[in-house]
Amino acid sequence: MAKEKYEFWFIVGSQVLYGPETLVQVEKDSRAIVEGLNAKKLLPYELVYKDTVKTADDFVQLSRAANGDAKCAGIITFCHTFSPSKMWIGGLSLLQKPMLHFHTQFNEEIPNEEIDMDYMNLHQSAHGDREHGFIAARMRVPRKVVVGYWKDEAVQKKIGRWMRSAIGVAVSRNTKVMRFGDNMREVAVTEGDKVEVQIKLGWQVNTWAVGELAEAVDAVTDEQIDAQIEEYRERYEFATDDLETVRYQAREEIAMKQMLDAEGCIAYSNTFQDLYGLRQLPGLASQDLLLKGYGYAGEGDWKTAALTAIMKEMGRGLGGGTVFMEDYTYDLKNGLSLGAHMLEICPSIANEKPRIEVHPLGIGGKEPPARLVFDGKAGSAIVASLIDIGGRLRLIVQDIECVLPTQTMPNLPVARVMWRPQPDLAVGAEAWILAGGSHHTVLSYDLDAEIMRDWARILDIEFVHIHKDTDPVQLEQELFLSDLAWKLAR
Repeated sequence: MAKEKYEFWFIVGSQVLYGPETLVQVEKDSRAIVEGLNAKKLLPYELVYKDTVKTADDFVQLSRAANGDAKCAGIITFCHTFSPSKMWIGGLSLLQKPMLHFHTQFNEEIPNEEIDMDYMNLHQSAHGDREHGFIAARMRVPRKVVVGYWKDEAVQKKIGRWMRSAIGVAVSRNTKVMRFGDNMREVAVTEGDKVEVQIKLGWQVNTWAVGELAEAVDAVTDEQIDAQIEEYRERYEFATDDLETVRYQAREEIAMKQMLDAEGCIAYSNTFQDLYGLRQLPGLASQDLLLKGYGYAGEGDWKTAALTAIMKEMGRGLGGGTVFMEDYTYDLKNGLSLGAHMLEICPSIANEKPRIEVHPLGIGGKEPPARLVFDGKAGSAIVASLIDIGGRLRLIVQDIECVLPTQTMPNLPVARVMWRPQPDLAVGAEAWILAGGSHHTVLSYDLDAEIMRDWARILDIEFVHIHKDTDPVQLEQELFLSDLAWKLAR
């Protein structure tokens, strides 16, 4: 999706009581704030001054306009003066877009010589925003609150992170997932209520026959494959002489992309247990599609596939990388987890130029597939898992520190990442298991727990954060209380 597709509306609160002169100054100051925020380039999307709300009808009309504008990904409100909160009720009851309440003021300091009653009447966010905050709390409106001077970079970055959460919501509500076949047999955590997910998150999850994909693969032309091979040569190192196998992966990628684009799908899943009509499980094909921004997860895991696509869009432009991941095995001595998958880890996190290699898969009963082999880079990251906990969704996020692999692992021809879970391997794994986290995750160097918490808040799903101070005993109690609260809320 093009970045230019989205914008955020800046809506200011005031009232007619102050008279035209004050309202002219309110608009002037508000426009200056918007222009200043956009000029610093710390916001990932454009902020647009929309209006100063002076009556109840003003905000009703703005809410309806925001709901109907596909380009509007959310609104940011700021009460420059005192804005009686009853006049926000009608609009807030209609609002369907994410909201951030920005508690700031135009001037950073109190001007000792200039402050008088006129100044006080103009700069009233210290109590105007509290009135505005009350009605949002009273109405249980999910919103982000950011406090601080609008010129401070830390404040602007906080707003920027929330913008990414809101973009994740916009993408979520238009996400379509293509499933090639069903889930891996007998696996529980990759299942879920697709109807409830469509109601809650907006995801449309449907199945296409693997045989249909096989027909599309057979229809790909040599000219199309040649062009795809040239793309591979630009991005990757060829470490195999088996060009025919690489060409088959190119064939699969072209066919899958055609089917995804034809249906407007941004994510897909497959399983090695259903490869009817295909010669190879897509490996390189899936990795290159992931690099292009599509979401993927193996073994029919449509929830992680969709979450991968959404988190990739949320992290657009940051350059760290967001990938489908799976915990495989541990280095218990050094407290590290080794993450990988059979084939399909996105090369956006590679520490070196990925190599195209061909090796037997040892599962699925098909030809040895080509795949990208590389080590993941070091850096702070998160892993996220979305699970159906029975009657509701739970998003689990864990802080991790990725490290360069401590071993060469010459006989493991897969893309792999090694990380230290927070607070450590033993406690982190215990907490993850207590929360019910999946063996499949989305690993991101671009996003953090705050961004994912805001995303979950807007969409009204449970959020669990495992971090450096997590205590399993306390977490178990929090999960118990959360379970009670969510059941009562329903």
